[in-house]
This record gives sequence, C-alpha cells and structure tokens, in this order.
Amino acid sequence: MSTNEKNLPSGIHHKDTDKTRSDFRNLLEGSKPFLVPGAANAISAKLIEQSGFEALFITGAGLANSQYGLPDIGLLSLTEVCMESNKILDITNLPAIIDADTGYGGPLSVMRTIHQLENLGAAAIQLEDQVMPKRCGHFEDKAVIEKEAMINKLKAAQEARSDSKLAIIARTDARSVNDLNDAIARGIAYAEAGADAIFVEAPQTIEELEKISVALAGVPLVINVVEGGKTPQLSFSDLSDLGFKIILYANFLLRAMLLTGKNALSYLIENGTSEGFDQQILPWQERQSLVELDAYDETSKRFPE
Repeated sequence: MSTNEKNLPSGIHHKDTDKTRSDFRNLLEGSKPFLVPGAANAISAKLIEQSGFEALFITGAGLANSQYGLPDIGLLSLTEVCMESNKILDITNLPAIIDADTGYGGPLSVMRTIHQLENLGAAAIQLEDQVMPKRCGHFEDKAVIEKEAMINKLKAAQEARSDSKLAIIARTDARSVNDLNDAIARGIAYAEAGADAIFVEAPQTIEELEKISVALAGVPLVINVVEGGKTPQLSFSDLSDLGFKIILYANFLLRAMLLTGKNALSYLIENGTSEGFDQQILPWQERQSLVELDAYDETSKRFPE
C-alpha cells in the first residue's frame, strides 16, 4: 500500500503539484468563474480548503499584515514570501496563486522569483507593473514601470518556468496612476505577451468594469473585491455576468478574523473571563478537526515509540 493510500494527514503526505496545476488550468480554461479567497497563513488555508473553495490566493498584503505586522508597501523580500508561502503550500492540496508583487526586481529577479515559487508548488504566480517598492493597489501615490519593461518581465517569467502548466497572471496598476485607457492597453499587451490571465487593479465604476471586460474579451480576467476599496463591491453573479473569471477576495478572511479577535480581546479585558463568548469562537472539537488531530493520532499509533 502506498503512503497516499494510508490517508496521511496534510502535513505529512506528498503533495501532487502536477495535479494542483492541472486543476487550476482547468478552472482557468473552463466556462465558469470561480471565487478565490486569500490565505495569510497556514490555518486560514485550512479553513479555505475545508470550506469547499477550489483555489486560494497567497496574499502579499496578508502576509505583510499577519506575519510581520507591516503595511502593504513592498517591505517583504522574496525570501520572506517564500518562507511564508511554503508553510501554506505544505498544508493544503488546493491550487494556490502566489502574489509575487513586482517580482522583486528586473527580469533576472523575476526569473529567480518564478524559479523559487514554482519549486515550492505554486499553481499560478501574479506579477504586477508597479515600480519597486510597490504599494497596495487601493492606496494612493503609486507609480508604474514602462509597458515594455513589464512585457520583458512577463517574457522572462515564461522562460523561467519549467512547467508550462504554471500560470502567469499579469496585474496592472495603471488605472490609478495614469487612466483606464492605459490600463486596458497594458492588459491587452500583457495578454499578447503570453500572460495567462489579466488583472486590471482598482477600476472605480461599473462602467469601467464593463469597458475592461469588453476590451479584453476572451482573456481570463481577475477582479479584486476590496471591502471599502476603490472598486464597486458587486455580487459574484454580477461580476460573472460582466465577464470576470477569477473573483478574488484577497483579504476578506484576514479582516474577518482580525475583527473577531479584536472583539474577543475587548470582551476578555472588560469581563475578565471568556465565559459568555462561547458562541463566537470555534468549538474545541472543530478546532482539532481543522488541524486533523485524529489523522495524526491514527498515524502515530502505527509507529509506537
């Protein structure tokens, strides 16, 4: 019997990277849009997987906020992103899009970024055309590199990947820096340069969403739903009808967890006890189920010390 047939828990069994990349390609090339929540750490990835989603997004902003207490202004290095992404990829079987920001430099740095994240098991890697250090797409005071420079990064990324199933997502922040026309022109150019999906960040009206969809018809499109951000917060159905394929909720889960944590700590300091807050925390048994305690215990029993 193979180790996979023994139903080993997630933190022990072999990850089938070929399958996760094929699964993501099937989603990307299929007829239906799909929701992608962001994971900022391993336990949030477990929640996403057990909730029934088909893919997850390893969010750069989420890593900066949750693992380092930093704002999303380009302070994390490739080494730090690899280290945190590895923890997430190691514990989930879902296809993961990794937010690689600008690729951490020019074309050679992009090639190294692709090489390292591909080796970790990414199903897709997102690159953006901001100037380093980048800023959150819904912040002010951003700048973008020349379109041709981004095209060279995308070509370098494609040459660096060893698995053609690894998807490259090209994001442009030109809407906030220049205008929508430039953002659309960049999106078209990036698709022609071989990007597998296009992400025009921070469109500001439904009319702008429609223009992006029309101009890039036939290209898989990403939309980032940011609660309180610049883009209209539409339903999955509405965004699907507009032609978006990947409907991204990059930091919804993190922000929900943070608010619950804030409320829990306020309750504790005000009341001196957690009693009475029971309905707002994960039950004990569900917590152990989430981290597969029973599977680890069963595995341990087969190997007595």
